[in-house]
Amino acid sequence: MKGISKYTPLLNLPQGIAPFSLGEGNTPLIKSRQIGPELGFPNLYFKLESSNPSGSYKDRFAAFAIADVLANQGKLCLATSSGNTGAALAAYAAAAGIPCKIAIVEGAPEGKLKQMRAYGASLYVIKDFGKNSDVSEKIFEKLGEVAVENNTCLQVSAFKYSPVGMTGVQTISFELAEDLDRVGNVFVPSGGGGLALAIARGFQSWKNQNEAFELPRVHCVQPEGNDTIAGNLRKGLKEAKAVENATTKVSGLQVANVIDGTETLMECKASGGNGFLVSDEETFECQRLLAIKEGIYTEPAGAVALAGCMKAIASGELDKNANAVCIVSGSGFKDPEATDNLIVQNPVSYLSSYREMDQYFAIK
Repeated sequence: MKGISKYTPLLNLPQGIAPFSLGEGNTPLIKSRQIGPELGFPNLYFKLESSNPSGSYKDRFAAFAIADVLANQGKLCLATSSGNTGAALAAYAAAAGIPCKIAIVEGAPEGKLKQMRAYGASLYVIKDFGKNSDVSEKIFEKLGEVAVENNTCLQVSAFKYSPVGMTGVQTISFELAEDLDRVGNVFVPSGGGGLALAIARGFQSWKNQNEAFELPRVHCVQPEGNDTIAGNLRKGLKEAKAVENATTKVSGLQVANVIDGTETLMECKASGGNGFLVSDEETFECQRLLAIKEGIYTEPAGAVALAGCMKAIASGELDKNANAVCIVSGSGFKDPEATDNLIVQNPVSYLSSYREMDQYFAIK
């Protein structure tokens, strides 16, 4: 078996469910060529989830979420999204031949909305959704009612709502365990916390089957403008907290509600991991560094993990000889508006004639 299908026996899934696959998984693990050595940290790695079919790790989620819908004779994929979940579900629902309706977080990048529309999904952008915790709770309640009326489940990339889909995300951990003898540390970008929770649980599942495996430390990295988990984890507290309004501009990580937060906090803590808060400015700078130093084109959310890792290195919280993996969660093509900020200092030169080339090119 190829892709994530080979890991199905390791997953605690309802009997008979296998992923509805579009070829997700087997994503590259790349060792840093410049950033790590420049930081004096030689064993820095990037897990490129951006190479999945729709461009993010959410394809691992969608493969099992859509399989669950089909197994229960569902006729509709009903979901919420700030971008990547919707794109993944829209793609897989299209392949499965079922309609997809998505309630969209306010402020989702136009590039992601266009991708969902290209797959044929129906989108509904709701004011204050994702940014305001009270509004978001009311929307989740209403969508839950709609799901029951349509004999389906609400698909949200969180264990609280879609445990079957999120179980598929654990396959990231299995691939890392196979690729590295000792994973060491994993830095995970977090909004509602589901990705970090899936990775922590995935490593524990691998440990259950491979006794000699050394459990890595799973670190939760969040934008300062959406501190629902990381701050309390660092303080040693036992519960995540909602924020009244998420102020970060990092698309995909604007999740004001707790959702999987408390479970994520406890799993990261149990692994020996910590919480890291990073500014939007630090995130955008890491997005730039990944592009110009590693050739990795990611959306801002995919650079959050590196921002947290760099803080850990600078503060001396990591053994310089240890391994550290940063999860690059989604492609830069997802958020072309964010790319505009990266390239403002690198304009295109338009030449009126080939005769002008000598002054721009080193042509002898």
